[in-house]
Amino acid sequence: MIIQKTITYVKQELANAEGGHDWWHIERVWKTAKQIAKSERVDVLIVELGALLHDIADSKFNGGDETIGPRKAREFLATQDVSSEVIDHVILIIENISFKGGKEAQKFKSPELDVVQDADRLDALGAIGIARTFNFGGFKNREIYNPTIPPNLHMTKEEYKKSTAPSINHFYEKLLLLKDLMNTATGKAMAQQRHDYMEGFLEQFYKEWEGTT
Repeated sequence: MIIQKTITYVKQELANAEGGHDWWHIERVWKTAKQIAKSERVDVLIVELGALLHDIADSKFNGGDETIGPRKAREFLATQDVSSEVIDHVILIIENISFKGGKEAQKFKSPELDVVQDADRLDALGAIGIARTFNFGGFKNREIYNPTIPPNLHMTKEEYKKSTAPSINHFYEKLLLLKDLMNTATGKAMAQQRHDYMEGFLEQFYKEWEGTT
């Protein structure tokens, strides 16, 4: 079955990936995408393949090259029993799913992309989102928080990609913005709950930082 073959391929490709962008991230996005898809009129095969392959070669870990992931996904899918139309749609999902600073207009839209994008964004929210943020910050040797470095809410795509700001800034530069960028009703409801959890975390964080609790 193509889904099982895709899972095997992704696990092999991401065997040594950073903890926030490893197989377990893919599995969570895949499961969430399937859950959201139940309430949407979508091609489930495209949703599943898009979710499984969306981070096969994240540009953050490939010198900023955004072509590697789509190319690897296309090369893999070309070896499977799947139509060219499905392949093209999955590649468009991979090419258009990323946040990229939230300023760029998407060049492609589809119900399937909406579902996979919501699932991916949900994994950047809530308890998992907090864990991933600090895992990546540690991976990049970034400060946890620095009161003298305010969040930059007006970054270009390139500035966003090159940012070395403290991890707490990432909440304001991306994570807290995602709630209002969700596409589906299910995604919006899930995002609200996770958003509220993150706001509670930040409130507690600042109290502890100031030594008031």
